[in-house]
Amino acid sequence: MQRRKIAAKYLQTRNHYLWHHQWLLLSCGDFKKNDFNCMTVGWGGIGTMWSRPFVQVVVRPTRYTHQFMERYPDFTLCAFGPEYQKDLNLLGSKSGRDGDKLPETALTPVRSTIVQAPGYEEAELILECRKIYRSHFRPADFLDPAIEEKYPEKDYHTVYYGEIVVIFGTEEYCSGYGKDHGIQ
Repeated sequence: MQRRKIAAKYLQTRNHYLWHHQWLLLSCGDFKKNDFNCMTVGWGGIGTMWSRPFVQVVVRPTRYTHQFMERYPDFTLCAFGPEYQKDLNLLGSKSGRDGDKLPETALTPVRSTIVQAPGYEEAELILECRKIYRSHFRPADFLDPAIEEKYPEKDYHTVYYGEIVVIFGTEEYCSGYGKDHGIQ
């Protein structure tokens, strides 16, 4: 698979499909020190905030990845083809607290170009992100009472905004072709 650098203004995704059906792998920590964790995420967003390309991810404080998100300044978000759905399911349901879960998958962590967290060799899209904001969901701020049903354990997410500092993806994630249209 060939990934190339994509300018943020040319990033093209089917956002709801990407988050809700395809899922993404969130990784945070320091790859060089082998101090990182990953988890599959299905809630979030991609867009523009404060005139910057950004992603929004949410992590429950009960998840092992939460401590990495709190400790490290950056993270990656990676998308994979359907052949990796089983691996993403495992990475979203098994905790890194219980041991290294990556060897149970076909995924290979690789060094990122800017951030400390790893990307993955098999990813068709890698977003390297620097944290620029975080906050905690408060039930008093839910305008739709049905949202509270998503939190039977009262473990409300922490929301993180990450400025996208570099993007690597296959041509399907680029709205143009060639160097003049975003792929480098």
